[in-house]
Parts: sequence; C-alpha cells; structure tokens
Amino acid sequence: PEVKKFMAWDYLVFAGLFLVCASIGVFFAVKERKKKTSKEFLVGGKQMTCGPIAFSLTSSFMSAVTVLGTPSEVYRYGASFVLFFLSYAFVIIFTAELFLPVFYRSGITSTYEYLELRFNKIVRLAATLIYVLQTILYTGIVVYAPSLALNQVTGFDLWGSVVATGVVCTFYCTLGGLKAVVWTDAFQMVVMVAGFVTVLIRGTTLNGGSTKVWETAYEGSRLNIFDFDVDPLRRHTFWTIVVGGTFTWLGLYGVNQSTIQRCISCRSEKQAKLALYLNLLGLWTVLVCAVFCGLVMFSHYKSCDPWTAEFISAPDQLMPYFVMDIFSSMPGVPGLFVACAFSGTLSTVAASINALATVTFEDLVKKSFPNLSEKTSTWISKGLCIVYGVLCTSMAAAASLLGGVVQASLSIHGMCGGPMLGLFTLGIVFPCANWKGAVGGLVAGIILAFWVGTGSFIYPAPPAKSIPLHLSTLNCTLANGTEALAMVAPAAAADRPLLADTWYSLSYLYFSAIGCLGCAITGLLISFITGPSKGEDIPPVLIKPVCNLFCCCSERARALLWCGVRHEAAEMEFGKNLPNVIANRTGTDDTFQSNITTENKHQFPGYNPEEKSYTN
Repeated sequence: PEVKKFMAWDYLVFAGLFLVCASIGVFFAVKERKKKTSKEFLVGGKQMTCGPIAFSLTSSFMSAVTVLGTPSEVYRYGASFVLFFLSYAFVIIFTAELFLPVFYRSGITSTYEYLELRFNKIVRLAATLIYVLQTILYTGIVVYAPSLALNQVTGFDLWGSVVATGVVCTFYCTLGGLKAVVWTDAFQMVVMVAGFVTVLIRGTTLNGGSTKVWETAYEGSRLNIFDFDVDPLRRHTFWTIVVGGTFTWLGLYGVNQSTIQRCISCRSEKQAKLALYLNLLGLWTVLVCAVFCGLVMFSHYKSCDPWTAEFISAPDQLMPYFVMDIFSSMPGVPGLFVACAFSGTLSTVAASINALATVTFEDLVKKSFPNLSEKTSTWISKGLCIVYGVLCTSMAAAASLLGGVVQASLSIHGMCGGPMLGLFTLGIVFPCANWKGAVGGLVAGIILAFWVGTGSFIYPAPPAKSIPLHLSTLNCTLANGTEALAMVAPAAAADRPLLADTWYSLSYLYFSAIGCLGCAITGLLISFITGPSKGEDIPPVLIKPVCNLFCCCSERARALLWCGVRHEAAEMEFGKNLPNVIANRTGTDDTFQSNITTENKHQFPGYNPEEKSYTN
C-alpha cells in the first residue's frame, strides 16, 4: 500500500503553474495600466472574444472537486455520471437563449442589477447578500477539500497549498482584473486536460489497453448507464441526473454572477452566445476524461480496492493515490496531476473573487456612493479583491474545523442556487410577478431547499438507495486486518422520523429543483393575491417569456403570454442603457416608467438588425 510521496521535480512542476498564473496578472497590469477604469477592471471593457471566455467558463466550473470527485464517483457507482452531458446541453441552451439575452441587452454589470430593474431595491439587496455569503463559503471549501485529499496521499503540505492558492489568486485578480482571470483560466484549462490525458494514457497502457479496460468495466457492472427508474429517492438514475442535474447546474450557471459577468464582457451578444456553446464542448471534454479516468482506475484496482482495504481514508483520495501509484517511477508527472487539480481550484477561486468584487461594488458601494471618480472606483474594486481573497482563504481554514460537515457545506451552493434560479425565472419568464411575490418566493424556496437538504444530512438515505457497486479486496492485505473488520457489528438503527425515508431521502440532485419550483410557485401565488404587475409598466427588454423560444407561437398566444407587455415594440426597444435610467429612479414606478419612455425614444447606437444584437 505504500506509495512514494512528492519529490523535488513534482514541487517544481507545481510551482511553475503558480508562477505562470501570477505572471499573467503582472502582464495585464503593465499592459493596460493607463486605461484601467472600473469597467475595464471588472468586465474587461466589454471587448472580449468568445475563445478565451469559453475556456474560462469551462475551467471555472470544473473545479478540483470535479478532477478528484468525478473519477471516484465513477469508480464506486459506475459510468452513469456521463449522462451529465445531457444536463450540460440543456443548461447551455437555456442560458444562451433565455437568460443571457435579457442580461446582455439590459446593459448591466451585476446580475442583481436586473432584480432592481424588474422588481425593487429590496429584492436586489436580499439576492446580493445571499450570493456573497454562499460564494465565500463555497470558495473556502473548494480550496480546502482538494488540499486535504492531496495532503493525505502525496504528503503535499496542506496549509502551504491553501495559502499559496489564496495569495496567487488574489494577486492576479487584483493586478489584472477580469482579463487576467479569463486568460489565466484558459491556461489552467489546458493544464487540466493535459493532466487528465497523461493519467489516461499511462493507466490504459498499464492495464492492457482500452479494450481490456472496457471489458473489465463491463464485467464489474460499471457500464450500466441507462437506469430509467423514476424513483426520486434513488441517488443516480437517468431522471435524477438529466432533470435534477439540469436544475442544479442552471442554478450555478445560468444566473450565476461569475458566468454572466464573463458573457457580458464579450464585444457582442453573438460572441457571448458562441462562447457558451464552445464552452459546452469544453464541459463535455472534461466530463469524458474524468469518467474514463474512473473506469481505468477501476480496472487497475479491480481485485484490490484501496478504499475498502483502508489504504486511504476517504473516496476523494482515490485519484491522487492512483496517480502516485502509476507514476511512482516518473518524477515530475505527479506534480503535473496536482497542477491539474489545482488548476480547477485556482480558476474557481479567481472567478469567485472577481465576481464577489463586482457584485459588492455595483450593488452596495456604487449605490451608497454614486458620484465616485473612475480612479477611486478602480482602487475600491482592487481593494475588494484583496478583502475577498483574504475572506475565502480564511474560510478554508474554518472548513478544516467542520469535519464531516464539509460535504454538507458543498451542497449549500446547490441549495442556494435553486431559489435564486426561481427568483430570476419569476422576473424573466412571468411578467405578472411583482416584488412581493419575488421576496415571498425567495424566502419559501430557501426554506424548502434547506429543509430537505439539512434533513438529508441528519438522516441519510437508506443504504439500498445509494450503496456503491461491488468492490473487491481479494488480492490485497487489509490495513487493519481481516479479523478486525469482520468483528465490526452493524450499528443499531436509530429512531427515524416519518419523513426520513421519504422527503429527507430525495436524491441530492433534486435540492435545487425543489428550491426553484418552490420559489416560482409561491411567488406567482403571492403576486396574484396581492395584485399582479401591469404588463404595460414593464420594459419589454426585461422579459423573455418561453413563447419566444418557439417560432410557431401565434401572435395571439404571444400577446396572452406577455401579459400586457408591449411585445410588438420589443424588437425596437431592446438594448437600451437601462442602468442609466435606473440611476434617475426616484422610487415610484410611474417616474421609472416615464424615464424609460423618454430614454427609449431614440435607437441606441451599435445595433445590427441582421444579427438582432448590439456591438459595444
């Protein structure tokens, strides 16, 4: 069971990753030091192209949790995880065709600006605070979890990696802004794929080739992908992954500040959509690499499972253990894999720091001090990057005290993402929703999501719903002795409440769907009870009813689903600079509507009628 620890060459390769990332920040700080405004710093001056944005999106959302967790998931439960390729496709289509056009044409910098345009300041402030809290917590966990797994297997220093990650991310975010983050993410995406491919080639070669790996996986029932059981209590089936996975990722992707901020930094709406669809190819590439790594790992340990044999203490350590095992005679290559894992961490942390700085500046600082100069705004934005870098790194230290609650904390991101998705869906899809419905729906969605999520951690689902596939220890000596393991008696079943085997046993992938649907349904009910919004008072640019996605809808059906919004004028009015309008808002809907009407008398420059989009 003993495998070699990190050597000098491994540390050298790993340090090279951090050096390149820091250098990119310095490069953009020097290159654009004369024209660095707050807009340039936070959204790259809205002149980015689709290529680097696509790489950045993929890298940001494929964190070290994906690099370490997905192969382990496939190793234990089978390749059904590959069905997420359908979830990713649905998420990208909904984001590109439903949410992105509204955000891009509204001219906003923070996604939560939209909530004030559509509802009021109360909704915007509530959503902003929820986003800040959940992102700080999630980012701390993303830093700590892979550092712990790598430390226990490779001997890589735990707190050294945590502090280095926080310092380097804060450094290049503060110096280079969004452009540095995007180009660093693109480099990290290349490193991530290179690490996966290296592991795949070496592992496949050692296990007799791809055909042998495939046969072993088939014999071990790892290729039973399509399970159409509709039972929502089953951990992973076709329906939980495709339906629940779509809601989960849409909450983390379609309305997430980190994603939308990159998309609106593109020079046109067409470039932003293209970036999303290219990003889909990147998501599929990383997913396939991770799934095949899991199958190769199963083929390698088919008769001696290191987790069951207690050579390692947690499933997340399987992938680092496998890498140190197969590359024990190749100094430097384990360092490439650790660089691969930390590329995911760096990109996620950097994206979070940049998004948090943007949201705080636009939604809190700028609202309180509207007359700040550009120079002051830029320095405040950089200061916020430093503050959030320190907070996220400190959160990683706090995560070390959570013990078994770490996995629970990771799910908080999903439980908050569902209600936020429901809130934006209310505003964009349902013109009748008012601000009271939005606030009530958000509260109801959070209560429902946290109720089922917290209950599931206190009362885990019965083993029959989430038991791993067979893992053998036939050809290895167990770490603590066979006799010792055989003497362990099963724990007595604790008293479980009535909901423990039903509501609390739902698949974790449905947490986001529950929060989203709870928010939307409650919001609509409250809106109808308190009096729905008048369609003629809502700027068409803020609404995107689902009927717009289907060209076969008749004009009468469109008029009905637009609920009185001036849909016939929408094409003439989209793309107006609404943030300038809301800056003059005095607090009454009548004044807001009057300002919009005055502002929209003239066509905003840069409109391309053929592409139906604007060029910044």
